[in-house]
Amino acid sequence: MTAPFDISRFDALRSALADVVAIPVTPFADDGSVDRDTYRALVRRLTDAGVRTLTPNGNTGEFYALDPDERRLVTELTMEEAALSGATVLVGVGHDLPTAIAAARHARDCGAHMVMVHQPVHPYVSQDGWIDYHRAVAAAVPELGVVPYIRNARLDGRCLADLGELCPNVIGAKYATPDAAAFAAFARDAGLERFVWVAGLAELYAPVYWAAGATGFTSGLVNVAPEVSLNMLESLRAGDYPAAMEVWERIRRFEELRAADNSADNVTVVKEALAALGLCRREVRPPSRVLPVERRDEIAALVKAWAI
Repeated sequence: MTAPFDISRFDALRSALADVVAIPVTPFADDGSVDRDTYRALVRRLTDAGVRTLTPNGNTGEFYALDPDERRLVTELTMEEAALSGATVLVGVGHDLPTAIAAARHARDCGAHMVMVHQPVHPYVSQDGWIDYHRAVAAAVPELGVVPYIRNARLDGRCLADLGELCPNVIGAKYATPDAAAFAAFARDAGLERFVWVAGLAELYAPVYWAAGATGFTSGLVNVAPEVSLNMLESLRAGDYPAAMEVWERIRRFEELRAADNSADNVTVVKEALAALGLCRREVRPPSRVLPVERRDEIAALVKAWAI
């Protein structure tokens, strides 16, 4: 029988979201399978640098390109590494509702602390249906914190408010539409204090979303330069926006390359930077692509300029 959600865990989970939420890449071996040893090494590099919140099976981890067994494997590998470092793990789940529920339960059984529910991929998403989808996932794992990943600009903040009333374990939201005014309104309609607000468009949007109420941000860049992301977090927490914007300027081109063409090369740019450092193969799975040589040279130069 499943135990009810322990309310005393809310503070620890909320604190873990109000941080740099790292989205590890999923490296592939020569034969195209998940490279377990390299994945472990990349996660260990993050935690050794001071990163304390990890999201396996996020978009930077090529969630939609992994099969169910691979997604479970990535969850298990992350939990094994997190057990050594004490990091909090927020596992990405999604797809059809039975698949999302099964993944959430697997995450729970592995010892994960929270699940991030990917935006439902469906041509017809109603507001009430969005609530029903997330309510079913949250009800399946009442022991875990639940964080909806909000990418639908048409979604009303009151939907999240209603979901929070129904599901006390929905404790935060990863908001990822490129509109700071829309985020500010959404957060206030949903409940600015009720949820932890995570800026889901990474460092490029973190300062402006922070000013509107975010207290954490996701990062793919952190795979490459953990200290850069952590420096931005430190500046934002101190209210030192000039210092945060100095970091922003350093990583601006890198993040613009990731965001270009509707984020077509979002993961590829990160993996290319890791390849330039000798940490990971550059290969990604379709519909992503490996970058042309001239773009690879630019990314290598950016990484070198960071003096990593």
